[in-house]
Amino acid sequence: MSKRDFYEILGVNRDASDDEIKKAYRKLAMKYHPDRNPDNPKAEEHFKEAKEAYEILSDSQKRAAYDQFGHAGVDPQAGMGGGFGGGGGGFADAFGGIFDEIFGGRGGGGGGGRSNVYRGADLRYNLDISLEQAAHGTETKIRVPTMEECGTCHGSGAKAGTQAKTCPTCNGAGQVRLQQGFFSIQQTCPKCHGTGRIIPDPCKDCGGAGRVKQHKTLSVKIPAGVDEGDRIRLSGEGEHGVNGGPPGDLYVQIHLKQHPVFQRDHNDLHCEMPISFTTAALGGDIQIPTLDGAASIKIPAETQSGKVFRLRGKGIKGVRSHTHGDLMCHVVVETPVSLTERQKELLRELEESSQGSDRQHNPRAKSWMDKVREFFGE
Repeated sequence: MSKRDFYEILGVNRDASDDEIKKAYRKLAMKYHPDRNPDNPKAEEHFKEAKEAYEILSDSQKRAAYDQFGHAGVDPQAGMGGGFGGGGGGFADAFGGIFDEIFGGRGGGGGGGRSNVYRGADLRYNLDISLEQAAHGTETKIRVPTMEECGTCHGSGAKAGTQAKTCPTCNGAGQVRLQQGFFSIQQTCPKCHGTGRIIPDPCKDCGGAGRVKQHKTLSVKIPAGVDEGDRIRLSGEGEHGVNGGPPGDLYVQIHLKQHPVFQRDHNDLHCEMPISFTTAALGGDIQIPTLDGAASIKIPAETQSGKVFRLRGKGIKGVRSHTHGDLMCHVVVETPVSLTERQKELLRELEESSQGSDRQHNPRAKSWMDKVREFFGE
């Protein structure tokens, strides 16, 4: 299985504090501890998953690397400052100093396994695209960091002419079980860090990890109709597996750039169209933009600000939709500015000619005043 997001495992937000992360881990550790769940074969898996997540997120440097690169930034085989041996939080860190005495330090866990063959981690890439690209579809290239097999040692991690040896501490299992009283904890072997082997003479290029950090360029086809938050899966383009394991997947997450004219609401589009005071009062035809060119709208006389005109089929056809959405044009009546003296005079004449018939010429004001009188009981 691919690794889940560490924040999702602990059930915390990405901006969670250290105390929130520790409390969340304590709760999960007590719930899934193997000794408390002897009849639940999945409990140990959940326990190790939570432990691994806590060890990364409780360490500020590892957490920063994980936030930037995902699992690629903290892979125990990559020599990138991640991994689960040495510093960082752990079960002992979350439950008190007594465990330091039991385990002789905080040698991490959760990264190893008895088979020593692991599927590569899934990766996520955030891709910003325009509304036009989302509506019509496009193809683009992305450059992503990845861990590739070392070309010098071909993934063995050992210097040319040498080979890895079975770890004498765990006998190749990758994990050890430590017990003190009623506590029995299985953790990653502190000697081999879960690989089940040690490398006396490591490869000079990868430092014994068997993999090196590189970048690769991929072509991504964006289908027409994608929306904010949609994900495109590139199978097998994630991290390479460990010890011959299959590669993970790459998920390209779509984010829409802010558009200067339109706002998207699922398959519908919204835009504001300013019209003059004269057009609103007397009516007329106006041109409005759409994603497929200009369209004409007939504005009836006496149109009020806020009136919405619907252009059917001028929205976006979603990935899972059979029809296009609509374009909602919100009319905004503009108040004239920078008037000349003659223009001001004409407006005053209009105002004077309307005296005594405000309720006829201003229906919205009439309705509002009626509600005010009703509110005060007049």
